[in-house]
Amino acid sequence: MARRMAVSGLRQNNERAVLTVVASVPGSSAAQIARATGLGPQSVSRILGELENAGLIRRGEARKGQRGQPAVPIYMSPDGAYCVGCEVGWRHMHILIRNLGGEILGEHKRYYAYPDAEEILAEVVSLTKLLLGLVPQEHLGRVVGIGLAMPSGIARNANLVGAPEHVVSAWTNFDLAAELGTAIGQPLFVFNDGNAGCWAELAAWPAPRPANLAYLQVGTFLGAGLIADGRLWEGPTGNSANLGSMVVCDSAGNQQFAHLTASIMALEKRMAAAGQTLPTGRPASWDWDAMEPIVSDWLDEASVALAHVIINTSAVMEFGTAIVDGVMPRHIVERLVEKVRERIAVFPVLTSDKPTVVIGRLGADAPARGAALKPMFRRLFSRDSADLAD
Repeated sequence: MARRMAVSGLRQNNERAVLTVVASVPGSSAAQIARATGLGPQSVSRILGELENAGLIRRGEARKGQRGQPAVPIYMSPDGAYCVGCEVGWRHMHILIRNLGGEILGEHKRYYAYPDAEEILAEVVSLTKLLLGLVPQEHLGRVVGIGLAMPSGIARNANLVGAPEHVVSAWTNFDLAAELGTAIGQPLFVFNDGNAGCWAELAAWPAPRPANLAYLQVGTFLGAGLIADGRLWEGPTGNSANLGSMVVCDSAGNQQFAHLTASIMALEKRMAAAGQTLPTGRPASWDWDAMEPIVSDWLDEASVALAHVIINTSAVMEFGTAIVDGVMPRHIVERLVEKVRERIAVFPVLTSDKPTVVIGRLGADAPARGAALKPMFRRLFSRDSADLAD
């Protein structure tokens, strides 16, 4: 038997429907919002008044010179909400705070050899407090919380990036999210890093956005996310769409995880085999020309792996678009994307069309931005029953 939505849930649903229209079509009038949502003019007027009192929207100057009463354009208020987004990666950390208008008020990035749990906790706590200090005092009550994006296996696989035994052991029974939530005293939202990046890329896509897509980001390992019917497909644990764990064939014909083929880790192993070491710090700042021809060989193998992942995933979850991005400089990502397109063009398909491969818009910044964006969506825009308060 279907459960009827409580009155409070229905009210929230209608409020979020109105906010979604305002965010999607800035400058809409009350009449346009009513038509788009299917709500009555009086209901829209009441909801707009409540949203304005809450500081979530603002009214522009009335448009004169038209028939009837001048239309007043409605816009989102940038100061309506704030959220901290933090990505804790295998070899880097990126933390920022943004407002409802999408403005990044402050951010910090750091690169390290391996993730040290206690060190990361102390730094994230300190930086979060500094970033929250950028929010005007009168708007501190509008902070949604902290979005934390992390790889799902970082606590048990830190040894893969060379962390010493005592650092690996420190991750045992260490819950970074719980520790951070206790230390900061703000609501905490935890996401897989690939899912967070996927959501940020979807939000950055100009309207109309695709309802179904796959996202792949080449980083230390392979981050990934899936959008199905306009929703982020997170699965029962929030770590679904781990496409990097898909088995592919490497250049020698051996079965290998995509994580270890289409990743900076795979490039590092190639460099080591050639008696060279990978540069440290931000990959976008490396001298990639100096690493040739190893880079070209790596791009060839990575593109085959990514093409297999895209084709195989599209056979399970129908999507017409695959976003491929990476933490590398833009010209390297462009080379990779073009190679993936070439590989897919010659791959056989049985019953479906081949997805279109496009380059991402946000690069290495996507996970942290998504970590800040998704909590705002859940709190203010989502109409899923799980995100609506009773």
